[in-house]
Amino acid sequence: MKTLFTALTFSLLMATRAFAAPAMDTEALPPAPPTPIITALKLLPAEITLHNVRDARRILVLGQTEAGDWIDLSRVATFKPAAPIVALDEDGYLQPVKAGQTDVAITVANLTATLPAKVLSADLPAARYVHDIQAILGKLGCNSGTCHGSQKGKNGFFLSLRGYDTEYDYKQLIHDINGRRINQFDPSQSLMLLKPTGEVPHEGGAVLVKGSRHYNTLLQWITEGAKHEDISARNFKLEVLPREVNLDLPGRAHEVVVLAHYADGTTRDVTREAVLSSSDTEVASLKDNVVTGIRRGESAVLVRYEGQYATAVITIMGDRTGYAW
Repeated sequence: MKTLFTALTFSLLMATRAFAAPAMDTEALPPAPPTPIITALKLLPAEITLHNVRDARRILVLGQTEAGDWIDLSRVATFKPAAPIVALDEDGYLQPVKAGQTDVAITVANLTATLPAKVLSADLPAARYVHDIQAILGKLGCNSGTCHGSQKGKNGFFLSLRGYDTEYDYKQLIHDINGRRINQFDPSQSLMLLKPTGEVPHEGGAVLVKGSRHYNTLLQWITEGAKHEDISARNFKLEVLPREVNLDLPGRAHEVVVLAHYADGTTRDVTREAVLSSSDTEVASLKDNVVTGIRRGESAVLVRYEGQYATAVITIMGDRTGYAW
């Protein structure tokens, strides 16, 4: 039944409205309910393998209540690696420090769970057009229907809607207007960076922060020659963790993680690059990767990344005190 609900919700939304729904103002969200007594912990994913320094992972820390429900405790958990192989970045993602293996002790509510972590390399890989750049353009909304992905583009700059045509978009970035969007001699002065950061007039405003993770990846790609990459580099499947977001009360929040699966058997945490939204913003708010229940009901997490789509069911039970069959 839930699988059918997810499929119908996804199909209806795709047919009737834009994919990225506006998030509700956090000031309008219900207050967070108190945290109940926690009896056990569970980690999603249960172990990680990091391939390079860009391969950072967000770990969901779930606590089981006395009633048997699982609630998200990720934002209040502490992470302590046994060896300096991995470290937490400013967003709470585990990222490589050096090659090796270690265990990460994750503690919350006086309980501790152990996460095995393996780092294959701590080197910075080359920035890749399909693997990195197109995903960032999608996250920033550059190829959305309200921006350069519209039928008429914006200010003479056209991109394919949501990046479906990688060849066309690459040619637009590299060759259109005599290649002025890419400055090979001074990459930081590329229009591709100056426009979204607001350093030169941009109708879409400032959507990129200079020095941020996404900015640095774009700058690296230009510096390395703005090389092309075949569409076969795209992922073939998206996975949302957890597969079902069950919230006991309005105001309860739960993070989600998006994993991309590739043909070579590797996975990658793409939560920060994926576009996420809630199918019903009156039932559940979704800001960044955090779902917050608003009222009793059902909704769905909708995910778009590199031409792939995925969903996860959201259920908010609400206070059923005094209910009897």
